[in-house]
Amino acid sequence: MEEAGITDALREARLLARWAGELEATALLLCGDQPMEPAASARFETGVTARAARRPLAQITGERLFWGRSFRVTGDTLDPRPESETLIATALEHGAGRRVLDLGTGTGCLLLSLLAEWPGATGLGVDLSAAALAVATDNAARHGLTPRAAFQRSDWFSAVEGRFDVIVANPPYIAPSEVAALAPEVRLYEPRSALVPCDAPAADGLEAYRAIASGLGAHLAQGGSAFFEIGPSQGRAVAGIIAAALPCTVQVVPDLDGRDRVICVFCIKSAVMP
Repeated sequence: MEEAGITDALREARLLARWAGELEATALLLCGDQPMEPAASARFETGVTARAARRPLAQITGERLFWGRSFRVTGDTLDPRPESETLIATALEHGAGRRVLDLGTGTGCLLLSLLAEWPGATGLGVDLSAAALAVATDNAARHGLTPRAAFQRSDWFSAVEGRFDVIVANPPYIAPSEVAALAPEVRLYEPRSALVPCDAPAADGLEAYRAIASGLGAHLAQGGSAFFEIGPSQGRAVAGIIAAALPCTVQVVPDLDGRDRVICVFCIKSAVMP
């Protein structure tokens, strides 16, 4: 896999071996140099071939660890990324929400991670993709959160009713001009609609934030908060879009690498919302 440009090929090969043999991490260590069973060996070779073709590891194994929990991943969803955990950490810093909305839920990792941390909360995850909603629904069952997590098809706020204490989203924010520079794992295998909000040649990647901002005032409870993942060069622009749409304070939070990663929106309690 090194020849294919996989930078951490040895670690990934071990993960594929563990997946192929359906082993726990400690069991893989105990196996040492013992040969794999034929079925596991064939599965391993299939996985290595797929990874060498730059298929994401999570799509091969079918799962990704996020905020300490395993989430099912398919080609119909974004692969949950470590930098997205910045959004979870930031939301948790500002207290528990009673009702949570996740726009463009994908695997459901944002909504379900928050519900798992806030035992008294309920939440709604929406997505335009029916296939992604099926994955999110499965992940809710996997983590015993089905009684508190609902999912429905919606184009951002279009089918959403009511107000929420916390609204989160990791919307598409890549401009069409930036797609060619993406890693093959992203460019070739992840759903384009979850990466690029608009395919018009002049699109700037901010279209989803404009759509979200236009409905935010009608769905964020007074005193509520919202947390949106952004690209590392988009902090000022997205903050301006949100601040122009509703009475609020806006902060930009960096990830562990020091890059702008999360927009925090705090609704002004005394403001009259639309």
